[in-house]
Amino acid sequence: MSKLESSGRWYWCVRHSRAEPEPPACPAVDRLGPYDTREAAENWRDGVEARNERWDEEDRAWSGDEEE
Repeated sequence: MSKLESSGRWYWCVRHSRAEPEPPACPAVDRLGPYDTREAAENWRDGVEARNERWDEEDRAWSGDEEE
C-alpha cells in the first residue's frame, strides 16, 4: 500500500465510477466525499440509502404518518 492509500482521504468519482485517493484527479463536480477509507468511498451508496431511510422515517413521524 502506498503512503497515499494508507493515510489519505478518498473520493468517489462519478465520472469514472471508482474510488480515487486524495488529491483527486477529477474536479469537485464529479466526485463525492471525502471518505476516510477506500472501502467507504466504494460503498458510498449504502450511506446515502441509510440517510434517506432515516429522513423518510423522520418525515413520517413529523407529519403523523407512522407506518407499521
